Amino acid sequence: MSVTIYLPKDAAALALGADEVAAELTRLARAAGRDLNLVRTGSRGLFWLEPMIEVATPGGRIAYGPVEASDVEGLVAAGLFEGGAHPLRLGAPAAIPFLARQTRLTFARTGIVDPASVEDYRAHGGWAGLERALELGPEGIVEEVVQSGLRGRGGAGFPTGVKWRTVAAARAPQKYIVCNADEGDSGTYADRMIMEGDPFVLIEGMVIAGIAVGATCGYVYLRSEYPHAAAAFALALDAARRAGLLGTRIGGSAHDFDIELRMGAGAYVCGEETALLDSIEGKRGQVRAKPPLPAHQGLFGRPTVINNVISLASVPFILAEGAGAYRDFGMGRSRGTMPIQLAGNVRFGGLYETGFGVTLGELVDEIGGGTASGRPVRAVQVGGPLGAYFPRALFDTPFDYEAFAAAGGLIGHGGVVVFDDTVDLRAQARFAMEFCAIESCGKCTPCRIGSTRGVEVIDRIGAGDPKQITLLRDLCETMKFGSLCALGGFAPYPVLSALDHFPEDFGPEDFGAGAAGSAAAAE
Repeated sequence: MSVTIYLPKDAAALALGADEVAAELTRLARAAGRDLNLVRTGSRGLFWLEPMIEVATPGGRIAYGPVEASDVEGLVAAGLFEGGAHPLRLGAPAAIPFLARQTRLTFARTGIVDPASVEDYRAHGGWAGLERALELGPEGIVEEVVQSGLRGRGGAGFPTGVKWRTVAAARAPQKYIVCNADEGDSGTYADRMIMEGDPFVLIEGMVIAGIAVGATCGYVYLRSEYPHAAAAFALALDAARRAGLLGTRIGGSAHDFDIELRMGAGAYVCGEETALLDSIEGKRGQVRAKPPLPAHQGLFGRPTVINNVISLASVPFILAEGAGAYRDFGMGRSRGTMPIQLAGNVRFGGLYETGFGVTLGELVDEIGGGTASGRPVRAVQVGGPLGAYFPRALFDTPFDYEAFAAAGGLIGHGGVVVFDDTVDLRAQARFAMEFCAIESCGKCTPCRIGSTRGVEVIDRIGAGDPKQITLLRDLCETMKFGSLCALGGFAPYPVLSALDHFPEDFGPEDFGAGAAGSAAAAE
């Protein structure tokens, strides 16, 4: 008698012993005379329950977790292969509260499908967007993306359709689609989860983009710290080519498009689009001055669409279901859904996809369950290492591009890192400057020199000289408005937010504007 079990090979699950669980499942199934079909999926994103295994039963999948290799024998004895009762039994995955509250559009298949199977992807709705795209043609595709309201999910929030329209209108013998998978923000992992758990949705999105703007070649720039994502995506590329969904005459159409995977060396600045282009071209990753914009002169001097993984992975749903179906979610100018990544000192860490508008307090207290340490939440950093620190007084801020900007922060790639009341915000501010100094490409003075001076000034504050606060604020203003790219321009966000909302960590409370701002926020 055969049994099908689904077990993630996502990097997070592997780090928690998924391969050892797989080996034990295989051994015990063989000993019991059961024909085991072990499908290695991506993760559903409930990291506190990983490794989470799911067994196929006549009534649907039944989940168990977190499972260690030492648990497997007891699970099998309790009737695992039939979905039997056990303390680790979670029931139907979709009914788990963390999943039940989500709106999964981009991540609808992640953790469910075999990431190496073109057929499994198709069986779960894949390629429907490409089929409609071929019917609409280039102009129709661009208009659908424009009308959807999709904005860049990599951090800038620029309207995706407008970028595509610009490249489509450009005249050139060659155009490119570049996918920025250089996911370097602390507390972020959505790109990795897509590439490991549902890589065909990214491939489909890039093919649609290529048809829309007249590009025949695409590059995915992936950071070297993601070897599992690289392996999974390479398998998917080969499978897509064999199925006629990459290469010449895509899906029997007149369109050609292929994708090459390029590995970066882990430089944070190469997440900036022009530094990324230099790296692909084999140069040192340094920021280019604009103009010209990449949409006019990008990779190898040709018109180029540069989008984040999640931006491109959102496109198949938009084309399959229509712009209106995507636009119905969200608030204001922030349309659709956002994969929010909960990390740090949080009880329920994982990926939570939902429409824009959920408040920061809901994310941290209700969905994330507060801190893992059980201590009070003191600060939350949103948007990576260069994102602002939000105090509890701002927890009613809705997750929305404009709302976060008005509160002095940024959504970035959707990473939410939680800190309890033991955090030292002066140390965190120092880290932001130190990080910028290490990762700066060195091309502009405000970033290269300003970040180094920032570390020194914060150290003097720590040594008992609160007069340096004024100097630090002036330095932040110079970096914010004088840096060539967002690395130096955003480094002041965590520093200024720490000064404004947590002045007590920097010295006497009467040192100036920061304390007043914090008091006003508390009221």
